[in-house]
Order: sequence, then C-alpha cells, then structure tokens
Amino acid sequence: MTDVLPGGWEMVVGLEVHAELHTATKIFCSCPNRFGDEPNTNVCPVCLGLPGSLPVLNRQVVELAIRLGEALHCEVRPSVFHRKNYFYPDMPKDYQVSQYDQPINTQGWLELPSGKRIGITRAHLEEDTGKSVHEGTTGRLHGSEGSLVDYNRAGVPLLEIVGEPDIADPDEARQYVTELRAILLATGVSDAKMEEGSMRVDANVSVRRAGEPFGTRCEIKNLNSIRSLGRAIEYEARRQVDLLESGGRVRQETRHWDEGDGRTHTLRVKEDADDYRYFPEPDLVPVAPDAEWLGRVMASLPMLPAARRARLADLAGLAHDAEAVVLVVDRGQDELVLATVEAGGDIARTMVHVEHNLAPDAAIAPARLAALTRLEVAGTLTATQAKQVLADIVAAGGDADPAQVAADRGFEAMDTSALEAAVDAAIAAQPDAWAKYCGGEEKAAGALVGAVMKATKGQADGKAVTALLQARRG
Repeated sequence: MTDVLPGGWEMVVGLEVHAELHTATKIFCSCPNRFGDEPNTNVCPVCLGLPGSLPVLNRQVVELAIRLGEALHCEVRPSVFHRKNYFYPDMPKDYQVSQYDQPINTQGWLELPSGKRIGITRAHLEEDTGKSVHEGTTGRLHGSEGSLVDYNRAGVPLLEIVGEPDIADPDEARQYVTELRAILLATGVSDAKMEEGSMRVDANVSVRRAGEPFGTRCEIKNLNSIRSLGRAIEYEARRQVDLLESGGRVRQETRHWDEGDGRTHTLRVKEDADDYRYFPEPDLVPVAPDAEWLGRVMASLPMLPAARRARLADLAGLAHDAEAVVLVVDRGQDELVLATVEAGGDIARTMVHVEHNLAPDAAIAPARLAALTRLEVAGTLTATQAKQVLADIVAAGGDADPAQVAADRGFEAMDTSALEAAVDAAIAAQPDAWAKYCGGEEKAAGALVGAVMKATKGQADGKAVTALLQARRG
C-alpha cells in the first residue's frame, strides 16, 4: 500500500468504468461500431433519435454483458431498460437508454493479484453518447472558438461497471483497472483501448480519519490512462486533506484532471442528487436470459487472468502476485512457459528467458526453448551465451536447434583449469577489489566476475566464477 497521506488520514476510492463492447454494430441499430471513421457517417434515424424510429436490441450486446457478469462473479438477472433524462450537448435524444433499478449484473467482485477483493455493485448496459470536439488551442469548452459534434459514437453499446468503495490507495486503483482491463480482453467483451476512449474511468475520491464515517466525495471524470488515474487520485486525496486541515470543507462536485498541470479542477458543483426522471423504455421489452443461455455462456469463458496467474505461480513455486508471474500473464506468455516445461524445460531458466529475453510477440517453439534451458542447466552454455543463442533462434523463425546455433557461434563450456586461471588473473589484476571482497564486501565480487567474463568473452559461467572466488576467499 502506498503511503500518500499524512498520518491518521485514509482515502476511500470507488471506480466507475465505462467499457465499449466489442460488437460489429451499435446497441439498438445496424450502424457500424467502428472507431476513427469520418465524423457523422455511422448514423441512422435510430441512433440519432429521430421521430418514428424504433430501437431493436443487439443480441450480442446481451451475450457480452453476461460474459463479463459471469467473469466478475455477479448475479446475472432479468433486466429492464430505462430512459435517463438529462441534457447533454452530444446526446441527440436528450435522454440516454440505460438500466436503472433492474440491471443485468449485480453484486460481484474482482480479485486483485494481491488477493484483495474489490466489490462490484453492478455492471449495467447503456448506450454511449456522441463526442463534442471543441475548436481552439485548449481542446476544451472553456476558451474554445466553437464546438462540433460527432454522432458516430452515439448508440455504441456500453457496460458501466460500478465498483464498491473498497480501494484504499492509488496502487490498488491501478491494479483494479489493470485487472479489469485484462478480464475485458480475455473474455472478448471489449478491446479496452483507453487511448481511443473505449475504456474510460471515473474515480470517486473521499478522505476520512481512521475509523470515521465516509467523507464527502468528489468525482474525477473520464480518466483515460492508468498513469493519470493514479496521479489524479493521489492529488485529489491530498487536496481534500489540506482543505480539511486548514478548516475548510469538501464540496461534493465533479472535477476534471489536467495532465499538464497535475491538478484536478472543478467542472460542476453537485449540491443535491441528480434527478434523471428515470422511466422504463417503452420501446424495449425486459431482457430475461434463460438457464440454457447462461450455461452456454459460462461454458464458453476462457481461463481468466487470476486463474492463469495461480497456475503459473504454482508451477514456478512463486507467489501469485510475484512480479514475474504478473508480467508473464499480462503479456500472454504463460502458455509458452507451460508448453516449454511440458517439453522438458527447466522452469527457473524458462521464466528468466520469457520475462527478460523474449518480447511478447517473439515466436519460438517450446521444444527449442526447453532444449536451450537444458544446455544451461548442464553447464554447456552460460546464461550470457544462452541469451545470445535465444536471440539467434528467434531471428531464424523460432525453430532452430539451440545446440547447432551454439556450435555455429563457437560456444563451448570452459574447462576447469582455464576458468581457474582466468579467476586468478582477475584477482591479480584487481587487488583492491579482492581485498574488499575478502573483507566481507560482497558487492566487490561484481568487478572480479566482470573481469573474468570480459577476459573469456562471455564463455565463463558467472555462478562457477562466484563459486571459485568464494573457495579462494575461504
């Protein structure tokens, strides 16, 4: 947990995540759901809300909502669409079709790599709005010379995932969004591209003294990167503490994060709860997935990131939230590790190569990686040599024989007498480093090992060199 507040203060954070669903068409019409097209080309009477047009619910939208609900351990239940009435410049209908008191997913949870569970209040369906484009130097409404509206995004299907206020610091917030994004990608629910706006985060932040009731919260809107999320939460919590310690009070308000100046700024003050005048959407029937449909969706779910981390960690003998485990699973390389070990590879050396020496998109046959690790374990190749051989295998398409590649490079294991001579020469050449090492300064061994590696052009085994130094030190 990151200590970002003065002693005695704690923050309380709840996140609302909007994820655009990965469908071919919009939620209630056949217009393309596609990012980057020319403005106002993917529109029709339905998504523009023209009189006489009628919505038809996209079946795939419901399927994807169920997939996420099951992945987040939610209760998937019959749901009803409502009209949420409010004026917004880029909403063509002046109301949004959303779900209110009967959402499709309720009462779930998401588990962080640390094992902490963050509650999910609901994950409900709704349609996205259009997009305002403000002309001017700031790119924002304030100070703009004019505004244009692109309705291509209007009617794009959204899931709004509302989390419980269970997050205690910026690190947990970053972990939550990272894990949720991984689940969205694994289930195929969304492409979750924050840079394109298909995943957007609102953060509700408040502070309190330990043991006291919740403080007044402020909502930070539309955070579009993991980095911005953490910085905005930390700044806002500190701002509220400073305000309270100086005798002021926190207003309930909506705020905007400015990445440039590293501050949140007031957008609008909320003195009272918004009255959206919800009422059931008269043109849509209730959604009631039957048991057969739910069972089919459940059976189709892939192994989720948490289960993949547990599987890899147990195989490698590491903690489920170990950095190497999280990184390998996040990059989608855990299946390579499993296949390599199944082919007879050493798990420790495989993890090192996959974590440090293989790019996420690098191709290599598991049997070849397994053979490479066996050469290392046998002492035929040093770690440095193995890294070079691995690079050659990948460059050749991923299926080259590591023994042949090593032979072509002229890599041979050094015999004991040659290695001992190289160690003695390094000791003689660096008496100061040797004296420090003999005096108990372990870091001094680095200079001696480095000298041996340089003299042998990387053929020496670093572990063997260290063992010889220890033996000579006595």
